[in-house]
Amino acid sequence: MAIVAVFNAKMELAGLYVLLAIVADFFDGFAARALKAYSELGKQLDSLADMVSFGVVPGMILFTIFYMGTSSSEADENLLLAGQYSMFIVTLFSALRLAKFNIDPRQASYFIGLPTPANALMVISFPLILSHDEFGLSTLIYHPLFLILFAIVSAFLLIAEIPLIALKFKSFDLKSNKGPYFLLTGSILLGIVFRYAAPPLIIVFYVILSLILPPYKIRK
Repeated sequence: MAIVAVFNAKMELAGLYVLLAIVADFFDGFAARALKAYSELGKQLDSLADMVSFGVVPGMILFTIFYMGTSSSEADENLLLAGQYSMFIVTLFSALRLAKFNIDPRQASYFIGLPTPANALMVISFPLILSHDEFGLSTLIYHPLFLILFAIVSAFLLIAEIPLIALKFKSFDLKSNKGPYFLLTGSILLGIVFRYAAPPLIIVFYVILSLILPPYKIRK
């Protein structure tokens, strides 16, 4: 549905469908455990769904934004075309990230590298920022160099050997869940203050907080 929305230039609608996929992705594990319906097949289907929702769709959104921002540009056509297709580096590295996650036993209680839903959340915020530009960020987001740099940095974060906090609560104890509680509180505050522009700031906060409060130390 999100892919069809992108084809029809309904970028905000595509973002909404991805957001629904993020919510479903967060709760599907709870549902599987509650219903005792978890299986190896479910694990593989989960990653396949993630690849479409958080890999293919974000690449298409970035591709479309790049095209919209450069459609009237007088720069070299071949250079612009190369830049436009470079947006799919996010899709390629999302696939690599998901494959690594499935075979990495370290990621049971925390993540190694940026989760694909978090990266997708950043991408789907761009159409919202462009439609409700309260902070004058449209020029920046439409700039081809910004988009290329964003694609490269986000692709690196997807596979970076950086331990990141996971919102996986085995208990509600404050001491062992300091990272998740700080992350949730900070995210809510950033959302209230910056609204549609909050997701990229939340991801930056997420990475910095994970470096300050390494999840592998807190959960010991």
